[in-house]
Amino acid sequence: MATAVIARITVAELRAGAQVEGVFACSRKDRLMAKNASPYLAVELRDRTGAVPARVFRDVDFLSGQFERGELVWVAGRVERFREELQVELSAIRRADDGADPREFLPVAYRDLDELDGFLEHLAREVYDRDLRRLLESFLGDDSFRAELRTAPCTRAGHHAYLGGLLEHTVAVTTLVQETCGLHPRLDSDLLLSAAILHDIGKTREFSLGADIELSEAGAMLGHLAVGQQLLTARAAPLELASDRLLALSHCVLAHHGPDGLPGPRFRSAEALALYRLNAVDATVKGALEHGLPQ
Repeated sequence: MATAVIARITVAELRAGAQVEGVFACSRKDRLMAKNASPYLAVELRDRTGAVPARVFRDVDFLSGQFERGELVWVAGRVERFREELQVELSAIRRADDGADPREFLPVAYRDLDELDGFLEHLAREVYDRDLRRLLESFLGDDSFRAELRTAPCTRAGHHAYLGGLLEHTVAVTTLVQETCGLHPRLDSDLLLSAAILHDIGKTREFSLGADIELSEAGAMLGHLAVGQQLLTARAAPLELASDRLLALSHCVLAHHGPDGLPGPRFRSAEALALYRLNAVDATVKGALEHGLPQ
């Protein structure tokens, strides 16, 4: 008996031998040559549940002209098992025309974003310095910024590489900071908590979200550290914050990947060092859990 065609099947539901028909994001498209010198297309299909390789062996040039990488595509084919992994042998592929939002096919955070938002607000209330509190309120009281924070990934393919990943990472790092301040009360907890909440704000502008997570023009040309400092400076200007507090905060934000990109050769505060280490703890542990231990 023939296997029934499944419309809108997800990647996670694919099984060897099944017929598949539906819409996916195309995150790879390469025209390659087989050992017998015949061309084929190597494609990657993705949705929120995962990604699967696909191949086109017939009508390669014609079908190649029907879509581009980064678009949503409608496909039809059969799931096969090749070298112990699933792949889809496609009989048809073309640009999808059903009006779906490409971002609906990007992976999303498993944790509840409303809950993470609540944690972030709780952590922000632990900052008592008047100037830093006003700066945090300027960001967190802005609905458009909060929406960007909830949507942005943290990386394209590393740790927290999914919608909501930035918010999840921010809450994790700030929680680690709060615990560390309890263990080391000589740390300036107001400064360090504020820096943790704001350390990756540049990532709200670093990515362009479509059928894939790509770098925005600002992300590619400046990177999230420089973009974050621009956002920080713009928010701080009308608040007339104490210059020493803003300088200390900026140093923490700009040094959270290490001091190599700074004018000076070393950290200028224990808070900057702490943020660098705690950011790395969450990033590397999460990366290991998602992608395995580094080799």
